Amino acid sequence: MKVYTKTGDQGETSLADGTRVRKSSSRIQSYGAVDEINSHIGMLISLISSNSNLTAIVEDLIIIQNHLFTLGSDLANPQQKLDNYPRITEGEVTFLEKCIDKFDTELEPLRAFILPGGTIEASQCHVIRTVARRCEIKVVDLYLNNEISKNCFVYINRLSDLFFVLARVCNRRQDKADIIWKK
Repeated sequence: MKVYTKTGDQGETSLADGTRVRKSSSRIQSYGAVDEINSHIGMLISLISSNSNLTAIVEDLIIIQNHLFTLGSDLANPQQKLDNYPRITEGEVTFLEKCIDKFDTELEPLRAFILPGGTIEASQCHVIRTVARRCEIKVVDLYLNNEISKNCFVYINRLSDLFFVLARVCNRRQDKADIIWKK
């Protein structure tokens, strides 16, 4: 099978149900941003795989990568027309919330705004957090227009929260202080 199909050479692509849409549509931009998040998580896994203080995080990250494929599938299936496509459920949202709670127990409460940065791993978490926020902006209209489930929208919102917490955890586990915003 060839990688290129030439079916998108006119600026359109197909959704899961075969509907043709512009490549610039909100839906395509949304699952493109999800794919970008997933790629950045792959980079984070590569960065932390050799750091013994952080390797326990990898298992959760791989689960999240699988969730993101499900989210992409969900976003590519308008109006939930196809029953055999996986969906983001409350279970995936709960998984993120449990991860946030688990990692947050390692951290001191925030008393100020912090700047992105610190270790390379924390910096990568901040990149993922900001890409997730951008993705959320793309997904919100689909959600508010009832074109996707609430679970899709909530999942991406929790994802950015998790990567904020993970950035702080990466810094803490490597004895690097959060960088405080100096007003």
